[in-house]
Amino acid sequence: MEQGLQDKTGKSLDEWIAVVNQEGLSKHGEILAFLKGTHGMTHGFANFVALKARAADAGSYDPDDLVTTQYAQKPDLKPIYDELKAAITAFGDDVQVVPKKAAVSFVRKTQFALVQPTTKTRVDLGLKLKDKPTSGRLEGSGPFGTMCTHRVQLTDRADVDREVLAWVKEAYDRAN
Repeated sequence: MEQGLQDKTGKSLDEWIAVVNQEGLSKHGEILAFLKGTHGMTHGFANFVALKARAADAGSYDPDDLVTTQYAQKPDLKPIYDELKAAITAFGDDVQVVPKKAAVSFVRKTQFALVQPTTKTRVDLGLKLKDKPTSGRLEGSGPFGTMCTHRVQLTDRADVDREVLAWVKEAYDRAN
């Protein structure tokens, strides 16, 4: 991505970060609007620069450290994450695991699942299952807003059962 940015814009990532910093922009949306509007940058490159300028992407941190930090005060929830990660990555070698500060995204061509330790007693599993009706444990997206269409609340490793894994697999299949 970095080489493509240099090739397409004539500036390196460090040069673009300096441009953003000179403008005094700190919010992701402001940086996107500035780069796209003022500099005609594509959304993909603008998003890349914005994440790097804010050090908010997984590439700015050690992925293992991000996950460790997420569960440092919630160690009882880590087995839920581990169970989900093992099941999801077994779907195929095209699954990307993308840790962020507060959650871990699972991406195929697009994000299809998000695992977030939301409270000290609950992990929220966000899924992209557009047009699927909610029912029972498969709730509306809740705190995820538009990042996901549905949410499943998990409080124990045993909650990662066949029903939940079927929903995750469906989201994976749709993300191709």
